[in-house]
Amino acid sequence: MTRAPDQRHVPSAVRGPLRWVHDAADRAREVTDHPVLEHLARIGLVAYGVLHLLIGWLTARIAWFVQPRTEDADQTGALQAVADSPGGLVLLWLIGLGLLALAVWQGGEVLRWWTGLLRPGHRLRVALVCAKCGAKAVVYAVLGATALLFAAGAGYEADERVQELTGDAFLVPGGSTLVGAVGVGVAAVGVYVLVRGVTGGFMRDVDLHAAPDRWEPLIERIGRVGYVAKGIAFALSGGLLTHAAVQRDVSTATGLDGAMNAIGAVPTGQWLLTAVAVGFAAFGVYALARARYPDRDPST
Repeated sequence: MTRAPDQRHVPSAVRGPLRWVHDAADRAREVTDHPVLEHLARIGLVAYGVLHLLIGWLTARIAWFVQPRTEDADQTGALQAVADSPGGLVLLWLIGLGLLALAVWQGGEVLRWWTGLLRPGHRLRVALVCAKCGAKAVVYAVLGATALLFAAGAGYEADERVQELTGDAFLVPGGSTLVGAVGVGVAAVGVYVLVRGVTGGFMRDVDLHAAPDRWEPLIERIGRVGYVAKGIAFALSGGLLTHAAVQRDVSTATGLDGAMNAIGAVPTGQWLLTAVAVGFAAFGVYALARARYPDRDPST
């Protein structure tokens, strides 16, 4: 496992004005490293896996059983499915709080690594690591907050919200450029996820020392399928958002659900959606395995 920069090598620049930041980060790390938070984060990882299993199920339903646009094959659709199930309200609270704990736990990696930004020769790599960990924490936090909104009875349609924000952006100068930049960014994230799946880099998030050797190849194969499918779906989502910016047409700015329906609209869409459904379900299984053997190692 790659370790964060040793605190003993922090330059003297942290003394004085930066000393209080250093001390505050150390105190915050004590919270993010607490075993109780790790157990709560495991609940969040389980919730993360279950949500992807549900997205896979909803995608399969769109492919074979229901008309497109009648169900949402995205995170909000998965949360609505939880809300409609027996005991759904309790489950939503558990999912929301678990994902928020997971966000704090993952964000703790930024606290582990931030002092590397003060060391010449390490700044670029440490900045990338901190950005990646921070981005993961934001994703978990947004999903957790969304689950709590559903638990409080204030759920919403993600694709409609994306269209509203896109339409509002078109009304301001440079709004189309901003929407296009966001679309390119989402597509870039999708490509990054796809590459992680192809290269197997996601296995750094699993504590391979704790996992039985016989399970490692299976976890890797399942993870590859999941990451590739998820990467393709998010890259397509970004492409649709970029197209909306170029055409100034909010109808194509529909997020993950729009990407699923776009896949289903092509001649072989039913089978392609089935493959994507299997991929998202595989990602869910991988997330459950990670919940059993979690590792925050953010090495790149």
